Amino acid sequence: MVGRRRQPEIRDRILEACVDHALAHGLPDRLEPFVTASGSSTRMLIYHFGTRDALLRETLRRARQRQRDFYGELLCPRPGEPYLTTLRRTWQAMTGAEGRPYLSMFGKLREDSEQRLWPDFRREATTDWLQPLEDGMRTLGRPELATLVLAVIRGLIMDIEATADTGRADQAFDDFLAALALLATPGEADPVGPL
Repeated sequence: MVGRRRQPEIRDRILEACVDHALAHGLPDRLEPFVTASGSSTRMLIYHFGTRDALLRETLRRARQRQRDFYGELLCPRPGEPYLTTLRRTWQAMTGAEGRPYLSMFGKLREDSEQRLWPDFRREATTDWLQPLEDGMRTLGRPELATLVLAVIRGLIMDIEATADTGRADQAFDDFLAALALLATPGEADPVGPL
């Protein structure tokens, strides 16, 4: 008996629906929420992805790619815009409605001590953002401060996750941007306006 030919477009449509669901509601413990979200069946999910864990891994990787595209675009230096202004806008988008689903999903993954779905996630979640931040900080004459910027962003995100005090974290980020302006090469940093 000849097996059915796989249809990558169906698999991709199912995966996109699973990613949308996971970003809105978190990763499910069972396949049923993905079945409902994709309009498919458990049998079709297993046919296309093999196992529940394989589907979860692919869902995480696709969501991570969306996050990389979204944040990566935000972090890129823009002609005519001071990079500290770019960083402020990036912070607002990351912690706002559009960025929150990623923070929630990947915050839980970062805290998972077993890291079974993505064993190298903690390292990748750090190194992914260093190059775009270095590129941006280079416009201020201080590319070596990219690690510091990343550490502050990650720390304040963890603070928001723990306390939900976005206003305090926003103020802390503004204070950090003011300090960065002092560290920039003279003439490279324009003052950052109010939020």
